[in-house]
Amino acid sequence: MIQSLGLIKNDPWLLPYEAAINGRYQYAIQKEKELTDNGRQTLSDFASGYLYFGLHKTAQGWVFREWAPHATAIYLIGTFNQWTKDERYRMQRIENGHWEIHLDEERLHHGDLFKLYMEWPGGCGERIPAWARRVVQDEHTMIFSAQIWEPPVPYVFKHTGFEPDTHPLLIYECHIGMASEEEKVSTYTDFRLRILPRIIRAGYNAIQIMAIQEHPYYGSFGYHVSSFFSASSRFGTPEELKELIDEAHASGIAVIMDIVHSHAVKNEVEGLGRFDGSYDQYFHPGERREHPAWDSLCFCYGKNEVLHFLLSNCKFWLEEYHFDGFRFDGVTSMLYYSHGLGESFSHYGDYYNGRQDGDAILYLTLANKLIHQVKPLAITIAEEVSGMPGLAVTPEDGGYGFDYRMAMNIPDYWIKTIKEKQDENWLPSSIWWETTNRRADEKTISYAESHDQAMVGDKTIIFRLIDSEMYWHMRADDRNFTVDRGIALHKMIRLVTASTINGGYLNFIGNEFGHPEWIDFPRTGNGWSYKYARRQWHLVDDPGLKYHYLADFDREMITLIRCEKDFQRTQISKIWDSDGDQILAYMRRNLLFVFNFNPMRSFTGYGFLVPEGEYRVVLNTDARRFGGFELSDDAVHHFTQSDPLYAGEKKGWLKLYIPARSAVVLEKTDTHRLPC
Repeated sequence: MIQSLGLIKNDPWLLPYEAAINGRYQYAIQKEKELTDNGRQTLSDFASGYLYFGLHKTAQGWVFREWAPHATAIYLIGTFNQWTKDERYRMQRIENGHWEIHLDEERLHHGDLFKLYMEWPGGCGERIPAWARRVVQDEHTMIFSAQIWEPPVPYVFKHTGFEPDTHPLLIYECHIGMASEEEKVSTYTDFRLRILPRIIRAGYNAIQIMAIQEHPYYGSFGYHVSSFFSASSRFGTPEELKELIDEAHASGIAVIMDIVHSHAVKNEVEGLGRFDGSYDQYFHPGERREHPAWDSLCFCYGKNEVLHFLLSNCKFWLEEYHFDGFRFDGVTSMLYYSHGLGESFSHYGDYYNGRQDGDAILYLTLANKLIHQVKPLAITIAEEVSGMPGLAVTPEDGGYGFDYRMAMNIPDYWIKTIKEKQDENWLPSSIWWETTNRRADEKTISYAESHDQAMVGDKTIIFRLIDSEMYWHMRADDRNFTVDRGIALHKMIRLVTASTINGGYLNFIGNEFGHPEWIDFPRTGNGWSYKYARRQWHLVDDPGLKYHYLADFDREMITLIRCEKDFQRTQISKIWDSDGDQILAYMRRNLLFVFNFNPMRSFTGYGFLVPEGEYRVVLNTDARRFGGFELSDDAVHHFTQSDPLYAGEKKGWLKLYIPARSAVVLEKTDTHRLPC
């Protein structure tokens, strides 16, 4: 047995599971040796399948390759041969279930549509190539086809060598199609021209784009992927996506992609469902093949060919499109044979009881190692709800190598609090625990709400707080108790969530200004309407409405956090909490955060023992410019009062007026933050 890994050293409660943790690490080491020919090549070299498979234009013409071990014959069919099974386009079987065809340059052209006509024992069918880089849908027949994409003038990135700013990481989660004001599917270009400037002004330093990989059903939010190497054509061309990413980099904004390797769409004609006629080419055989909750197929991570496909997919998006990293969707579903369904995860034994998928853990470990080998500053985030220890710990320390894990407990906490507790029962001790309770050796992405809480069947925070009153009382000159309460709590919830981060913070597009209602993509049940699959930017742009108060506050909150270098690494120290008064106060370096969640009581001369000195207000949720009542004068500087008992600690009492249902941030004035 090797020496205990860092994961165990940092958490002695994991010592009983040392063998399991070491075993997973050793499995990853051995598999990497196998895949890299015992180190004769790198993992990055191994994960270059997209340079071999699929369609490529060479100096000698065209070459197309595919992996289809169960097939007995494969033909290229398309607009170049009237979609017929033509012997001139018949592929040749080579080694290891690979197929290949070489064609003269004049036989294929940019823009041609094509598919594979696949034959196997007892059957045949049309298929879209597994490694297709562009897939389009006919607007009349609704049929999907691969498209040859070799533009005469390919896009050339202007801003190479971009380095993401992760100090801290501030993510604006978004969806290209629904980003427009208009009732339509928006585009990469429209997003670049109209939405990217908004994100820049809002102060976020990263965007996380959902639904990039091609998916047949728009309303799936990109979760049922069919073509893993194809950027969704419903939003535009590959060149337009590259230009969007390039321009984001020019403005200092990282671009993270939501990648779905946890499952795949069941479709056979559009996807990988029965690609070469077999049921288990890419997926598990038998009962494990179908996901019991998602109506999708589960990858068999134990196959080297599947590892090759998925690892190559990670490298492809980094190299071809210059993405800066990934949020891995559905990690919990990957980790457990049960997909996490019906599991309690009440103690550490639940993570090491033999019900974990070791091959999926292996894949995630190798994926993270590969991604950081290809792009050392890449960002990887795990969407994982079970609390599996070590997700955001390096493989060398016994973890899986993610940079961050999503703090999925926080939005669940806010939903439960808003739904089930009266205002006078919001407890600061509970809020503190939920926003700061995390593993000390793992960075997290904190968030009050994401796209999950904005979908039909759920509600955003603002809609839970205000509900139907949003339709009638959002004019700036209209005072309404429900709306005023909702706006005040919305700001406080976001401030306490964002200011307690240990890694990064995330906001979903439009939630920063309290976008009304939910997201409902076109479907039969709503008459295929786009009314709720868009963002109503005119609401925040109208100074006569209250939405801009929330957006203005969010911008100043993000600016405050960005201006404090390495804010996420600064020690967070609780100064005071009182569930009776509903007061919470804590410090990060020289910033003091004070919250009064009490719905009725304002406090005069409320004292906090803090480092002695002078303090000035730098952010106040109750400021009039944020839709508040401005019950205190933020121009007044505050001075600590000495206390002989704490003279040696250089601490004094800071006494403040704290209005009900408000929060204030003060800065010690003898230190100054770096300019933004």
